[in-house]
Amino acid sequence: MPEGPEIRRAADRVAKAVVGAEITGVEFGLPALTQYQAELSTSEVTEVTTRGKGMLTRFACGLTVFSHNQLYGKWMVTAKPQLPTTRRSLRFAIYTPKRWALLYSASTIEVVPDGAVEEIPFIAGLGPDCLDRLTTPAKVRRRLSSRRFHRRGLTALLLDQSFIAGLGNYLRSEILFEAGVHPDLRPVDCTEAQRAALAKAIVAMPRRSYKTGGITTDPKLAEALKEQGHRRRDYRHWVFRRGGQPCYRCGDTVVDGEHGGRRTSHCPTCQPPPQR
Repeated sequence: MPEGPEIRRAADRVAKAVVGAEITGVEFGLPALTQYQAELSTSEVTEVTTRGKGMLTRFACGLTVFSHNQLYGKWMVTAKPQLPTTRRSLRFAIYTPKRWALLYSASTIEVVPDGAVEEIPFIAGLGPDCLDRLTTPAKVRRRLSSRRFHRRGLTALLLDQSFIAGLGNYLRSEILFEAGVHPDLRPVDCTEAQRAALAKAIVAMPRRSYKTGGITTDPKLAEALKEQGHRRRDYRHWVFRRGGQPCYRCGDTVVDGEHGGRRTSHCPTCQPPPQR
């Protein structure tokens, strides 16, 4: 499933294609939403933004389209007005004379008045957005120490969208590595220094990923490895999906594991296990 940085980059592409442009048509592939096509087709897109892993496309007529890619959804923006070759099902399309913004295979799409956006169940349950400038390390640190979250296992907590919205599977492994925290710990088990490092990483890693197009290692390291001929998958992450390979910081072997039925990766030296 795309995580917050990927959805924000998709929103940027869609916004560049349609915001302020002449709209020649809007189409929905879900029958329940076709009633909105005529009104939206004569309106202007004023903003495309994100909340966690969801996208909000606002129209001047006062309606907002909320979409969530889930596992299989994908945005495509065409450079010229034509449909791409794909076996995916078209769910939502915005047509302009020069570009088309097309959402394929997404199963969660709603149309609501602007004033009702916060009432969308998905939106209502979200915590602070990982990419929002108002989400600071201090705010995250307070949430880590709160009674609601401090006894939750970190591997589950970092996937809980009510804690911090937009985090997902690769980001949780990268955040824990960056903070030097073992996956088996809870916030309450961590030292003050570890919680501070976690809060800093929770803010920094999604923003690094957004800025670099999905790379979470140190940008200088990534560039050096790229120049040496390494493939992107080799230098994209510190530890995620790098089990059996040497840690870029200490040289120990990265370990792949599983928490909550989903892959995790960590370095046993940089992220020492909890003392029993």
